[in-house]
Amino acid sequence: MVIWEHDHPYRRSSRDFAPYSNSTLAFCKALPKVELNAHLNGTVRDSTIRDLAGKLMLNGQPMSLARLVHLTQQTSPSIGECFQLFDILHSLTTDHDALRRITREALEDMAADNVAYAELRTTPKCRPERGVTKESYMEAVLAGMEDYFASSSAEDITVRLLLSIGREQSRAEMLDTVQLALRLRDRGVVGVDLTGNPTAGEWEDWQEALDLARRHGLKVTLEAGEMLNPEETRAMLEWGPDRLGHCCCLTPELQRLLLSSGIPLEVCLTSNVVTRSVLDLRDHEFATLHKRGHPLVLCTADSGILNTTLSREYAIAAYAFRLTNRQLLRLAMEALDCSFLDDIERISVQQRMQTVLACSGLEYNADDEEDGRSRASLSLSQELSPAGQGPRSAGRVSSGSTGGISRRRSWSVFGRHSIG
Repeated sequence: MVIWEHDHPYRRSSRDFAPYSNSTLAFCKALPKVELNAHLNGTVRDSTIRDLAGKLMLNGQPMSLARLVHLTQQTSPSIGECFQLFDILHSLTTDHDALRRITREALEDMAADNVAYAELRTTPKCRPERGVTKESYMEAVLAGMEDYFASSSAEDITVRLLLSIGREQSRAEMLDTVQLALRLRDRGVVGVDLTGNPTAGEWEDWQEALDLARRHGLKVTLEAGEMLNPEETRAMLEWGPDRLGHCCCLTPELQRLLLSSGIPLEVCLTSNVVTRSVLDLRDHEFATLHKRGHPLVLCTADSGILNTTLSREYAIAAYAFRLTNRQLLRLAMEALDCSFLDDIERISVQQRMQTVLACSGLEYNADDEEDGRSRASLSLSQELSPAGQGPRSAGRVSSGSTGGISRRRSWSVFGRHSIG
């Protein structure tokens, strides 16, 4: 059985719904992975919450992530509890130093989990009392990325950014976020996403901003179907985003529409169970979609809050849906096809992922046919050496371009890369 690191309030539910083995988790850790749904504030470490809170008290006790979660569970035992928790977290993290720190730590944690490519999403906020504008918010995030790459000796992760539009925001705020994303395209912003409490807002409220993003060439991903709302989910599917998130509450008709659309789906298993969107993983849409060959990408959504990692999400999927090692490997490698990288950058990351596989004693051939058996296996003992140590390269967007690759080897907020 899995040994959980600390007494996190979500520990019991996670252990109950997917008691995967240590050997499965070891295999998943060895896989180079792609993270396409990671909310910046949701990645925050418990130790960082304690430091940022300082002497602030919660019900007479020092503030911690565990106490914040317990409080929201008591006051709102529904899908809204995580979104109430975010409101509290934002009050702690929306200043320049905190943003810079949690961004650097998010990349550290992803790299340690063998994540080769990540699209980190965040909602730029304006806090005049702290001197924070949407522009300075993003500068702090970019500085945190620079901090990570300046301090890391490994070429281990390539990162891009998505700017989030909150479902509860005003029309002006949404349009402002899209304009900011357009201004930051040369600095690693590749798109926008629609996120937030699924009980807030209506499709008509957001479509103008999303249309603007699409007209100007930004990629768009929508978090949809976290609760049953057929009319809204149908409108999103018919609009045709580049990716969708969640879609775990679908009618048969909506499932057929999703399958026929071919739109890649960001799957967040732990999030869907913790928010009670899905009561039993055996009922999750993943099973049918995977069987039908729909493009799926396992993601964490909020790794810090949910006490998970991307490796753990793969292990949960393996247990819940009886996936073979070969199927896990295919999910990991094909996830990059759903990213918002251009073709040249994607090839660079694919090459690095293949190198990581070779260093872990794994191999992958995209032309192999899935025969239902495990054809990928670790040639190492259960006690693996740290996964992914070996020569690497990463895609880099050069300054002043919209996707060109720099030919000089250097640091950037995006990773390091050199080509001949």
